[in-house]
Amino acid sequence: MARALKIGISADDVIEAVKDMKKKERETFLENLLAATAPEYLTSIKEARADYKAGRVKTHGQVFPK
Repeated sequence: MARALKIGISADDVIEAVKDMKKKERETFLENLLAATAPEYLTSIKEARADYKAGRVKTHGQVFPK
């Protein structure tokens, strides 16, 4: 089991650092944070990829008809 590492960073410091990131860096950081803290997130990605590969998908127009 991983041990917790305590560092002296405030939530405000983290928020400011994320705000300073470029859009792509911020998106990558948030994806990694979700993956690290929510195992069900990774499971949902695996399920979605399997559905896509098996052809179990609908177009935007099928889901939201005009």
